[in-house]
Amino acid sequence: MPEGVVIAFAAGLGAAIGSFLNVCVYRLPRNQSVLHPPSTCPGCGQRIPWYDNVPVLGWLRLRGRCRRCRAPISVEYPLVEALVAALWGAAAWAYGPSWTALTAAVFGTLLLGIALTDARHYLIPDEFTWGGLALGLALRIPGGWSGLAQGLIGAAAGFALLYGIAWAGEKVFRKEAMGGGDIKMMAMVGAFVGWQGVLLTVFGGALLGTLVFVPISLRTKKLVPFGVFLAAGAAVAFVAGDVIIAWYKTQILGF
Repeated sequence: MPEGVVIAFAAGLGAAIGSFLNVCVYRLPRNQSVLHPPSTCPGCGQRIPWYDNVPVLGWLRLRGRCRRCRAPISVEYPLVEALVAALWGAAAWAYGPSWTALTAAVFGTLLLGIALTDARHYLIPDEFTWGGLALGLALRIPGGWSGLAQGLIGAAAGFALLYGIAWAGEKVFRKEAMGGGDIKMMAMVGAFVGWQGVLLTVFGGALLGTLVFVPISLRTKKLVPFGVFLAAGAAVAFVAGDVIIAWYKTQILGF
């Protein structure tokens, strides 16, 4: 099959998954079912017909407004659909029609969902963490027992590391230092990137959070949605983790 066809198919599938991700991001923090009712207008409650629910194109055709009540529909919906489409297309382009491409696309989609819900609600739903952990381990199965063991070790390392940081922080600051969602998230991340990727993710997330958000948080007194920065660190660990770790071993450790 021509490469362009594979990429186009992956992007189209990604757009559809991005549409479902929008539903998850909106409903999961509200403890609502992601399956029922079907997509409805938040303004008038009218069910959105399938021809208006086509990813990106439906929003463009309606010019960002409900067909019935003309209430505005957030531009976030087509942006997420387009971003997930680009993510799946890029995975197919980078890794070809392979299990690695599927793994990268699924992992990236989970990280985007986590970043959006944590930034908006300071909440990481279990469906993204425990569900993502199950997906991460399942995607390891084609690699045999060795691949599955790496995923299990990574998941255990991610959970243990963040749990330890949260416990120590609570002892030092006499209050909750980290949410349980972040701890469960790192178990999921570990299933995808292994224990070395876990260390890189936490380091990268902490560095990014310190440089970008902590100064803002000190001025505004708002909580830091650490899951956003962990998601960014995890993405870097998956894409370039092997290169970064190899550089660290040779240039810093000297072997």
